[in-house]
Formats: sequence, structure tokens, C-alpha cells
Amino acid sequence: MLLALLLCYGGFTALCLSMDRHHGELLGRQPSARRRKTFKLGGWLLLAVSLWAAVAKTGWGLGLVEWFAVLMLSALLLVLLMPYRPRLALALAGLSLLASPVAVLAQ
Repeated sequence: MLLALLLCYGGFTALCLSMDRHHGELLGRQPSARRRKTFKLGGWLLLAVSLWAAVAKTGWGLGLVEWFAVLMLSALLLVLLMPYRPRLALALAGLSLLASPVAVLAQ
């Protein structure tokens, strides 16, 4: 479940960075159309991989329930961090993507 949580948070942050407002706020410049598409595709891909990680570990019945819980938790964390600590939200996304291979080995 840790792997799904890390991937969900990274995916939601990538989707957040695909928006002009958040990209400018976090990275200091407006994204190009290609960069916006890349972040959007990467975000959806990370969310899909997190679904696979949750379902592969516990099966479809419990895996979907765990995935929805992880989805809500990671979105809540990002929503609470963005207005007050946007740089921390970005740093946590980077750490989550760096820690996900470790989570794979821990399973």
C-alpha cells in the first residue's frame, strides 16, 4: 500500500503541475504546451501504475478499496499543502518518486 500511496501522490502532483497556475507558482514560469501534456500524461500514468500496485498486492476486491483510500489520502495531503507550503508539496512529490523503488523492494 505504501507504493500505491507514493505513486498516487506523485501522480496528483504531476497533474497539478500540468495546470498553468500551479506550474507558475511552483516552478516560477509558465509551462509550454508540450510540458503540460507531458505532466498530464505522467500524472495519469502514475495513477494507473498505483492502481496496478494496489490490485497486484491484495486482489481486485480489497485492492480497489485500498486504492481509493490511498487516492483520497494523497489528494487530501496535496490539497492541504498547496496553499500553505507549496514548495514542501513539490519536495514530497520528488521524494515519493525517489522512494517508490525502495517500496517495490519492501513488498
